[in-house]
Amino acid sequence: MKTLYVECAMGAAGDMLMGALLELIPDRQAFLDEINALGLPGVRVEAEPAVKCGITGTHMKVTVCGEEEGSGDVHDHEHHHDHDHEHDHEHHHDRDHEHDHDHEHHHDHDHEHDHDHEHHHDHDHEHDHDHEHHHRHASVADIAAVIDGLALSDRVKANAKAVFGLVAEAESAVHGKPVDQVHFHEVGTMDAVADVVGVCMLMERIGAEEIAASPVHVGSGHVHCAHGILPVPAPATALILRGVPTYGGQVRGELCTPTGAALLKHFAARFGDRPVMAASAIGYGMGKKDFERANCVRAFLGEAETKREEITRLECNLDDMTGEALGFAAEVLFAAGARDVYTTPIGMKKSRPGVLLSVICLPEDADRLAALMMKHTTTLGIRRLDMSRYALARRVETEETPLGPVRFKTAQGLGVTRRKAEYEDIAALAKARDQSLDEVLRELKP
Repeated sequence: MKTLYVECAMGAAGDMLMGALLELIPDRQAFLDEINALGLPGVRVEAEPAVKCGITGTHMKVTVCGEEEGSGDVHDHEHHHDHDHEHDHEHHHDRDHEHDHDHEHHHDHDHEHDHDHEHHHDHDHEHDHDHEHHHRHASVADIAAVIDGLALSDRVKANAKAVFGLVAEAESAVHGKPVDQVHFHEVGTMDAVADVVGVCMLMERIGAEEIAASPVHVGSGHVHCAHGILPVPAPATALILRGVPTYGGQVRGELCTPTGAALLKHFAARFGDRPVMAASAIGYGMGKKDFERANCVRAFLGEAETKREEITRLECNLDDMTGEALGFAAEVLFAAGARDVYTTPIGMKKSRPGVLLSVICLPEDADRLAALMMKHTTTLGIRRLDMSRYALARRVETEETPLGPVRFKTAQGLGVTRRKAEYEDIAALAKARDQSLDEVLRELKP
């Protein structure tokens, strides 16, 4: 199975992810030519060699109107990374360069001024209210319109918009305002769009059947802003990473940016240890700052052993329960975490017709589910069989369709690919349009 594994031991940022993925493809210049030909306003993307702790990798340099927006990942001025700009609305610069300029968000201005060349240009340009060009703002709809106007595949467009949607939803929750009122700083947004689109383009080129990532190192300490001191990870990043294993560490500063978090959350089907795999390519995406640890994101591409998972089957024979009682028992078992519950008609002793009740579950859930089977059925005993099964790698992606956004589940592995629209989304469209499920599905077919 073609597998991509992203190692986030020093956090994650969009440009670093793009650098790591770029090193996995054979024709890197063709990718650079393609992304630079998209026509993102004023944007130029370059790949520069960089060395961290003796390891050579790639730093992605993104410039907007000739300036590298190294300080742009001040995703919201609710968390300005120690820069007390007095703004009272969001300027989501969302440039993924905390790794590049601002890992150490516990720093204060007494020892921050040595970064003037890469951080304080935004005082001179981006944050100057007199510079109209640098003070326009883009809504989520504006960003979606920019992405839709690029010469990209439908899949890349849908993935890029979904990533920005995760960031906007998190910022919306943090600031208590509707998503359509969240605004991004226009200049910072352009290079963030380049990062996100670049990663989405590379993901499509790589075509991994399974994408996984390590637990995410988010950093530690605090960031200062005009409204006070906030903890690391920043509130939006923490919201995006809900359900994802994360950890802090000795490195002081914000190591995972909102955009980096959103890219990982969107693409990774699971977070955990690297699977057993034969790597065919290894990529290193570098930040700009130097630490005792290598400031990089590492990506492995290769063939992983066919995925098998351990499961347990519980079963019992029943001949004295009504259909309603069996249905209720199945509902209880599903709600308790059973992977599947099904019945099979069987013939029992004395020629009595009966039902075989089967429950598929994880081994660690078996005892608890067996107790529920005892409680909600009339059985006197339950058989248990532990086994393993082959499973296709699954991922869910949101795609824009003529009927609106729809989630599609793709399953890949063992030489096959299957794709299906999520039932809940199709059902909601059918109800809203007063159509049948088949009518909606026909309209969604290309």
